[in-house]
Amino acid sequence: MIPIESFEELLEKHRGAVERFVKFRISSLPDAEDILQDVYLTAYRKFGQLQNRESFKAWLITIARNRCNDWLRERSGHFEISLANIPEPRLTYGAAGRTAAADLVRDTLDRLSDKDREILTLFYLKNLPQNEIARCLSLPTGTVRSRLHTAKQNFKKAYPYHRKGENIMKTLPEILPEYTITPSPEKPFPVKFEELTGWFIIPRPGEKSTWASYDLPERKMTEKTTSEVTCKIKIHDIEGVEIKSTFQNISDGYITGAAPDHIYYAQLTDTHCRWLGESYIDKEGTKHLLTYLDGDDFTEEWGFGENNCGNEIHLSPKGDITRTGNTVTAADKKYLLDVTGRYTVTMNGRTYDTVCIMMIYENGAATEQYLDKNGRTILWRRFNIDDWAYSRYNKTWTEMLPENERITINNKTYVHWYDCLCDYICRV
Repeated sequence: MIPIESFEELLEKHRGAVERFVKFRISSLPDAEDILQDVYLTAYRKFGQLQNRESFKAWLITIARNRCNDWLRERSGHFEISLANIPEPRLTYGAAGRTAAADLVRDTLDRLSDKDREILTLFYLKNLPQNEIARCLSLPTGTVRSRLHTAKQNFKKAYPYHRKGENIMKTLPEILPEYTITPSPEKPFPVKFEELTGWFIIPRPGEKSTWASYDLPERKMTEKTTSEVTCKIKIHDIEGVEIKSTFQNISDGYITGAAPDHIYYAQLTDTHCRWLGESYIDKEGTKHLLTYLDGDDFTEEWGFGENNCGNEIHLSPKGDITRTGNTVTAADKKYLLDVTGRYTVTMNGRTYDTVCIMMIYENGAATEQYLDKNGRTILWRRFNIDDWAYSRYNKTWTEMLPENERITINNKTYVHWYDCLCDYICRV
């Protein structure tokens, strides 16, 4: 006879982990629930075959993995996407396969001569080899090779293009430049936002990012973080990437100390971006690994969205957060991320056409992130509810930072704490 009590006891102990595993892999909640019921039934029937009860969690997740793989294989035959009618010049390749071409590339091509634009289009967008281009243009292959080289050099000089008189930042400044944020009468443009929120890096191979924090009102750089995607990874069969980050404390423009390297794990899909885990070594030399299967310990720090699905990457206004000036009204929802308007950000004599996305957290934090049409961050701003971490500081934020900007969210006061700039702003 199957020892029912023993099975139920072990299942209850590890139910949360297997539910998180399945719901991470299966985006449809009803399908995930069906799979879980099948997993529990299979585990119950085969429990008598498990010789080592200490392996119950791994054994249960193996069953769940197999059921998820079966479901995904069955579903894979139900989706067919035809690309025959999609115009090739409007496509490029990204993390999720074919995606819309970046506006900045298109704008740069438009600024080139007809001769340069023609040959670059044939070579990069039409994917024609040089001998085929020579045939199309009735030119010798050597001339095509020379013209292509010249066109690439001209594109490099024009990308990213700059207007006369602009003050271009070459590196992140030690003092935060003065800036203005002006509401635009235009409607917000839809944006594809693939960055990890608040970390300014897209979790896909080859990506690098450096960003700096500036405390207000002093505007001095206080921290600098450099992150790099180092490799692809799998955590419990969830595919993602490894991100290595180094933190530097800055004092009066000089590095005073660097925190030990941290390793993070994240995933970018065609709909969401999310954290998968972190790894670090404590002061005693012990290495810690925390993943999405670790429940509240993970989700309270890194989780976002139902079942930690992450934040959506295709953004347009939903009406969950509305804003008039510095007055914000937010829906009564646990996870809030929304486009709140279109703004012109002016910094160092340059202007950026942006949309603002706001995130409001249950712990009393709120952020503003100003994104350009490429979905990259121009400016990031952090606000705290007035009594945020009061037990630590024994003061409200209006007392500690009386000069800083304030906004109200659902009639509660939030105080501007610090800003961040990413080195992306030095490249556009």
